[in-house]
Amino acid sequence: MGNSSVRRPYKGVFPVVPTVFDADGRLDLEGQKRAVDFMIDAGSHGLCILANFSEQFVLTDAERDLILDTVLNHVAGRVLVIVTTTHFASHICAERSRRAQQTGAAMVMVMPPYHGATVRVRESAIQEFYRTVSDAISIPIMIQDAPVAGTPMSAAFLAGMARELANISYFKIEVPQAAAKLRELIALGGEAIEGPWDGEEAITLMADLDAGATGAMTGGGYPDGIRQITDPYFAGRRDEAATAYERWLPLINYENRQCGLIACKELMKEGGVIKHETVRLPLQPLHPAVRAGLIEIASRLGPLVLRWGK
Repeated sequence: MGNSSVRRPYKGVFPVVPTVFDADGRLDLEGQKRAVDFMIDAGSHGLCILANFSEQFVLTDAERDLILDTVLNHVAGRVLVIVTTTHFASHICAERSRRAQQTGAAMVMVMPPYHGATVRVRESAIQEFYRTVSDAISIPIMIQDAPVAGTPMSAAFLAGMARELANISYFKIEVPQAAAKLRELIALGGEAIEGPWDGEEAITLMADLDAGATGAMTGGGYPDGIRQITDPYFAGRRDEAATAYERWLPLINYENRQCGLIACKELMKEGGVIKHETVRLPLQPLHPAVRAGLIEIASRLGPLVLRWGK
């Protein structure tokens, strides 16, 4: 199922796929497939499923497996697929990662182990956690360095794991001062840092590209817009990329600061990609005024999502 025509290192725009529900909060697998088709048509170099922006934390294990199988079978090698396999327990994360690889994933993304606001483990235990996962698979592991884990990991610690653990080679950096951390990570890790990537809905994308980021994992609503930034940047046309970033920044900012994970679903619903923008309780729908602001900003930019299904 993997796309053997795409060679490492993997670069480009790899947005997060939302998990699509019907009006009652049940999985909508046909809607899920349409969301995937739209995101591929919109220029995604690859996709990430079962991430936090996919509401992975509201899914049962059986639902996770069903989404994994459905998406990988439907993508059928058209693009690379990254599967988030985060779990606190080392062996469960390793099992999830092994299953993702067997199903056709090109990479897994894993947060450091954490639980709630206070349950954390020391660096040596984090390294053993990632060693267990790395030993279970032969595809790359992306470490998601995000505030939600509440687990500080220095650039030196991350670079050390990249040098010492076989499959630790990609890093999604979305903590404050991300660009500075990316620069330090690249300087300390050298060739072991195969993929230094930007995250957090591209809110710091230009600074992160300038720091050496080679990939962007954004929300899934407008990968065509993100490519208007990254394509010219990687082609050496920074001024063109900066102009595009300024144009898309109001939408990027609105998604990041006002809407969160539901922005992608609202845009897909507005454009006829999916039938329902449902999020599972206790998550709440957007206030009508916030939704109106999102659609107004997006309409000025004209992303494919607003016309794909119409």
